[in-house]
Amino acid sequence: MGTPPRPPLDGLKRSLDRRRAEGIHMPRDGFVRETFSLPRTDARDKAREWFERWPKQAYWTSIESWRERPDDVIEFTMRRLPTAD
Repeated sequence: MGTPPRPPLDGLKRSLDRRRAEGIHMPRDGFVRETFSLPRTDARDKAREWFERWPKQAYWTSIESWRERPDDVIEFTMRRLPTAD
């Protein structure tokens, strides 16, 4: 008696490809994320806005990642909890 054949994964592959193409990402850690690509001064203002609107102590707000792009543009991802308890 051999091992059973693998189930077809075509439907799963199509679903994953569609979600990736639409930019739908569902992290499983419960954080809300938003990515911005702004000039340096606007990026600072946007980060301050997030920290003022969702305080770090209550929402665990943080800059998850960032990088410098050409023409002094900063691309960064902000992360926070959806609600404060």
